[in-house]
Formats: sequence, structure tokens, C-alpha cells
Amino acid sequence: MPTLDRIRSVLTRPPFSADLGGIRPAAVAAVLDANLDLLFIRRATSERDPWSGHLSFPGGRRDPSDADLLATAIRETQEEVGLDLRGAELLGRLDDLPTIRPIPRLVVRPYVFAVEDFGELTLDRSEVAGTHTLHLQHLLDGRGRSSFKRGWQGQQYELPKVEFDDVMLWGLTLQLVDDLLHRLDGRGQGLRRPTTS
Repeated sequence: MPTLDRIRSVLTRPPFSADLGGIRPAAVAAVLDANLDLLFIRRATSERDPWSGHLSFPGGRRDPSDADLLATAIRETQEEVGLDLRGAELLGRLDDLPTIRPIPRLVVRPYVFAVEDFGELTLDRSEVAGTHTLHLQHLLDGRGRSSFKRGWQGQQYELPKVEFDDVMLWGLTLQLVDDLLHRLDGRGQGLRRPTTS
């Protein structure tokens, strides 16, 4: 069973920091409560959003008014779900994750926070269709984890997914989750992680 102390410990390893090279950066907040439930948002449906309807962490692109990317993660979480992280414990950072073309070029910087509880969330319905929580142990155990086929640029790829609450966690956000899981148990990332039936 993971603990906050264990999570703090594994996040002391310096994360990979991408060379932004003029690419506009973004930041997300992976927020755990005292029960080690992880908060996800389901993005609102929008033709302009390449991640429309996907599960993700609260977050978004850096605004010129943000002092740094940590400020971006805090601001976006407040705006999207009404959760104020200014008094939360920052547990650490995960590796930067660049997106791949043809998705708009971004480098996403994930921050991991701990709060006592999520409280009553207030969603910005223009950006967030709903929220879901999932216990970290559920993810470590590989429950609901499998793979699926997806076509992209004329090729078929096998991609990992985690299904729960009638939703599917996959793509960029699952890559971020797997970074944390691998740090905790060393059991691999993506398709290399074990599953349970």
C-alpha cells in the first residue's frame, strides 16, 4: 500500500525537464487526497480541443501572467474545478512530457499535490464535463488495465488503457500516471505494466 511518505520519497529523484525550444509550455496538477484517491477531470466536448472528452488532470497552458509553471498548475486547477492548491503540499514533479504531432505542440509539466480532501468542487462547465477519482492502489494493482487498437496517421497502434467508472484513462494522462506508478513499484510503464483480470 503506498503512503504519502513513499510518494514524497520517490519524487525526490530529479524529473526530466524538456528543452522547450520556443514551444508554449503547459502544466497539470495530479492531486491526491488523504485516502490517496487521485483526481481526474473529464474534459468538455469541443471541436477545437484535441483532447475533447478525455480524462486528464486539471491544467492548461501557461499564461503570461503566471510567475512559473507551478503557478500555471495552481491557477488552472482553481479555474477548472474550484480547488485551491495554494495551501496544498507540493509533493514534487514528474517528468515533462512533450506532445507528438499532429497534436498542437506542447510540453506538459506535471506537479503532484496532496490535500486533506477535495471538498466541494465547482466545475467550469465550458472546460470540464465532470470529475472522477481513483485510488492509487487500484492503478498500482493494474485493475481495469488492458490495451486497445487505435488508428493514427494511417497506422494501427496498440495503446494501454485503464477503465473505471465507465470512463477510459489513456494517452498523455496515462503516461503521466505511469511515471508515478513506475517510480513507486518499478514495474514498467505503458504496455509493459502488468494487468489483472
